[in-house]
Amino acid sequence: MAPSSPFCYNGSMRLMGWNVNGLRSCMRKGFSETVTSLSPDILSVQEVKGSEEMERIEIPGYGSVYSHADRKGYSGTAVFFREEPLDVSAGLEEDELSHEGRVITLEYPDWYLVNVYVPNSQDELRRIGFRLAFDEALRRHIARLRSRKGVIATGDFNVAHRPIDLKNPKSNEGHAGYSAEERESFQRLLDTGMIDSFRYYYPDLEGAYSWWSYMFHARERNAGWRIDYFLVSEELKDRMRGAGILSEVMGSDHAPVFLDIT
Repeated sequence: MAPSSPFCYNGSMRLMGWNVNGLRSCMRKGFSETVTSLSPDILSVQEVKGSEEMERIEIPGYGSVYSHADRKGYSGTAVFFREEPLDVSAGLEEDELSHEGRVITLEYPDWYLVNVYVPNSQDELRRIGFRLAFDEALRRHIARLRSRKGVIATGDFNVAHRPIDLKNPKSNEGHAGYSAEERESFQRLLDTGMIDSFRYYYPDLEGAYSWWSYMFHARERNAGWRIDYFLVSEELKDRMRGAGILSEVMGSDHAPVFLDIT
């Protein structure tokens, strides 16, 4: 794509993902101004916490699509885009896993974009069964899409993959987001041929996190977790041009993550 195109970032597209921890709340903290300033070509948002009845937030120059949970004020996803997708679908093939607004899939000419908000296993892993079933269904969903063209999956996967991906791995061993079951499940997704784009560029970088607790000044101390990802299927590997975390961007307990791709 030519650098002069409005749908590009220095010759490539910039895709962003951001768990906003409540879109209305993030709006009061400058969400629209932040998006306008960062100017991504596509922004995938998680934890919208809205409802079908909620007035949709519009950003000049962007179209949008939402997927809300049946339960008001809970979960939910949205995607803001400059270029209209060829097709949009919400949820997974399994209806019982599709009532929380956790997945939106957009089709573009060269690839699919999957925006996902993976369930949190919660305290004492009391929701681990639902979470692992969701993971398995997500792997099948991505595999079906990849039978047609490449896939980019972004969002809050609610798991720190390796010890390098959180500040205190030993004390969090077995807890939600760092249990053996969740890490192994995430690895199974990577083993299908999905690339963790951030680690592709920064395999040994420590202290790179995308989420910090609101407690104990965790963000100030950079005591965080890297649980937000851009995963890229192997067939798109040569089109990647960069990836990163915008840790300086405020407005949520998560930082936006990005992928540059031709």
